[in-house]
Amino acid sequence: MIIFTAHMNEIDAKIKIDELTKQLNEHNYNYYTLSQPNISDFDFDLQLKELEKLEAEFPHLIHDDSPTKKVGGAITKEFETIKHKYPMLSLGNTYSEDELKDFDTRIRKIIIEDFEYVCELKFDGLAIGLTYKNGKLIRAVTRGDGVQGDDVTNNVKTIKSIPQQLKPGDYPDEFEIRGEIFMHRKTFDKLNDDYRKELEAKGLDEEEIREKLYKNPRNFASGTLKMQDSKEVAKRPLDCFLYFIYSDVSIAETHFDSLKKAESWGFQVSDQYKKCKTLDEIFAFINKYDIERTNLSYEIDGVVIKVNNYHQQQELGFTAKNPRWAISYKFKSQSALTVLQKVTYQVGRTGAITPVANLKPVQLAGTTVKRASLYNADEIDRLDLHEHDWVFVEKGGEIIPKITGVDISKRQLFSAKILYAIHCPECGAALIRKEGEVVHYCPNENVCPPQLKGKIEHFIGRKAMNIDSLGAETISGLYDKGVIKNYADLYELNDEKLIGLEFTVGDDDEKKKRSLQAKSVENILKGINLSKKIPFERVLFALGIRMVGETVAKKLAQHFYTIDKIANATIEELINVHEIGEKIAEQVVKFFADENNKLIIEKLKTAGLQFEMVHDESIVRTDKLLGQTFLVSGTFIRSRDELKKLIEVNGGRNVSGVAKSLNYLIAGDKMGPEKLKKATDLNIKIISEEEFMQMIQ
Repeated sequence: MIIFTAHMNEIDAKIKIDELTKQLNEHNYNYYTLSQPNISDFDFDLQLKELEKLEAEFPHLIHDDSPTKKVGGAITKEFETIKHKYPMLSLGNTYSEDELKDFDTRIRKIIIEDFEYVCELKFDGLAIGLTYKNGKLIRAVTRGDGVQGDDVTNNVKTIKSIPQQLKPGDYPDEFEIRGEIFMHRKTFDKLNDDYRKELEAKGLDEEEIREKLYKNPRNFASGTLKMQDSKEVAKRPLDCFLYFIYSDVSIAETHFDSLKKAESWGFQVSDQYKKCKTLDEIFAFINKYDIERTNLSYEIDGVVIKVNNYHQQQELGFTAKNPRWAISYKFKSQSALTVLQKVTYQVGRTGAITPVANLKPVQLAGTTVKRASLYNADEIDRLDLHEHDWVFVEKGGEIIPKITGVDISKRQLFSAKILYAIHCPECGAALIRKEGEVVHYCPNENVCPPQLKGKIEHFIGRKAMNIDSLGAETISGLYDKGVIKNYADLYELNDEKLIGLEFTVGDDDEKKKRSLQAKSVENILKGINLSKKIPFERVLFALGIRMVGETVAKKLAQHFYTIDKIANATIEELINVHEIGEKIAEQVVKFFADENNKLIIEKLKTAGLQFEMVHDESIVRTDKLLGQTFLVSGTFIRSRDELKKLIEVNGGRNVSGVAKSLNYLIAGDKMGPEKLKKATDLNIKIISEEEFMQMIQ
C-alpha cells in the first residue's frame, strides 16, 4: 500500500513527481518497446496512482511527457510508423473489489435506464489493430504510444488465425478490428525445448542454458512480432483473439452483438465472455477465471468489464487516457509465505552491490523460488527485515521474485535487525555510496574477482564480441583456475590449456564438477577466433568503459577512427563529440590513464582485434553536409541505412525525430503524416531522395 504524505511541500512534491515520471517512463519503455518488464503491473499501477494524486495537487509541476497523459510505449525504428485512425486508449486498472464497485456506482449515476455489462478475459499479449478494406486485410499496426504504432502487416499475415481475405458478408467497406496477439503455452514450451537442444549442442552447461532460454510467452510473442524477417516470424506460431470493432458506420447496437458479428465474419473471438447485469455476476466471472486461468492454453492477467450498449458508451465518454465505460480488473500476482534464511550480497562488474534474500524453497507460479532481490539498503530498511523473518514473496511481472512484506506476527522475539554490509563480501574493501545514489559500490575494480569476471562476461556478450560459445560459468571456472585474469587472456587460450580442465560450477546449494571436453573447447576457440573480425565500435563497447554504451562507443569510433586517438584525447576534445558530456569524457580519460588497461589493450592489439575503423575505399568522405542534421523517413529506392550512411560519410548527422534543430527531412513514400505536418509547421526543409543525392554530387 502507498501512503501519501499529507500536506507535502512543493519542493518535495517536485522531487517526487520528477522521480516517478522518470521511473514510469522507463518502465513503459521496457514493457512496450523492449518487452522486458522489470516491475509488476501491480507496482506500476500503484506508482501511477501516486503520481496522479501528486499532479492533481500540484498541476503546475506536471511534465509534458508525464505517463499519466499517455498510454505508454515508444515507437521502434525498424518499422514504418502509422497514426491510428481511432486512438488506441488503455483501460483503467484496478485490483480492488471496492474500486470496481465505485466504477459501477459512477456509471449508475450517469446511465439512468437499464444497462448491462460484458465481461471478457484480459489476454496477456500484444495489442494489435487490423484494418480491412472490402474484406481484405490491408494493415496491421501495434499499439505504439496509443496515437501511432508500428506497421507489422507482413508479420501478422503469418498468423493463421487472422484471415487475410473475408468471405462475402455484411461487414462495412472499411473497418478496424482490434485484438491481442499471443503465444500458446505448449507452443512456447516446444520452441524452448528446441532452443535447449541447440544450446546443448554448443556445449553449454545447465546454468548457462537456463540463463539463455526464453522467459515467458508474452515477451516471446512481442519480440517475435517485431522481427523484421517474416519468414522467421512464421517459424514461431502466434495466435490472436479479436475483441473490438471500429467503423464509421453502425454494425450493431451492443458490444456483445458486435462480437457475434465478428465471429460470423470469420474472426477468432474467444468464447470466454458473458453478459452480466449485477456486480455479483461480475465477481462470479472474475473468481471463476482467477482459479481456472492456470488451465487455459494461454496466459491471462485479468478480466475486462465493458458497458454493453454503444449509445450508453458514447454517453459515458472518455477521459484523456481511458474510456469511462470500461475497466480492467487485474489478478494479483501469486504470492507465497516463506522463511528468510540469510541475506547475501552480489557484486556486479561495475562494483554495484545487490543484496539477495536467500529463502527456504517455496513453490510460486509453477517454479521453485529460493532467492529474491532486495535491490538496495533502502529496500531492506523499508521492509524492516530481521533475521529469520517470515516474508511474502511475489514474482514481479510474473518474472522476477521479490519480497513484498513481512509477517510481523511470526517474528522471533529477539531476532536481530538486518544491517547492510559495510565491506565487499568478495575482496573486503570498504563499500562506498555516492551522493544521490541508492546503490553501494566496491571501489576495488582491478582486484575484486566478481568485477573482473563481470568485465569478461560483458566483453564476450552478444552486442560486444559475441563469443557465444563461452558462458558465465565457464568464465568463472577459467578465472578461478587462474587460466584467465582479464579478457585479453582469452586470446592466449589453446587446446593444451583447456581440454580436460576441471572446475566447480553452480551455487552453494548445487555445486558440481565440470570438465571441458574436446567438442566444447573446439567451439570456444572457434568463437574467440571469429571475434577478431568484430568491428572497432563494438570492440570499444566491449572494453567496458563506464558510461560508454553501444551508442556512445559508435560515436567515439566514428569521430576518432582509432583507439590510439581516443586514448590520447583530452576531456575537451571528447566533449566536442556530439552528445558526449563531461561525465562520459572523464570516464574515458580515466580508463585510458590506467596502466593495467593500457597493458590489456596492447595484448588485444597483438591478438589482432580491430582497433580502427575500416575504410571502404569505394566510399569517398567529404564535408559537404558538415554541421547539417537529417531525418530519413518513408520508403526509398535505396535503403534507409544506405541513405544514413551517405549522410555520415559526407559530414552530416542523423537524428531520430522532428525538432527545431533539424535542417532537412528526406521524405519518401508512405512516411508518417505526423512527421510531415510537424516538419511543415516548423518550416523545416523537406527534400526528396533525388534532391538529397544532388546535394552530395
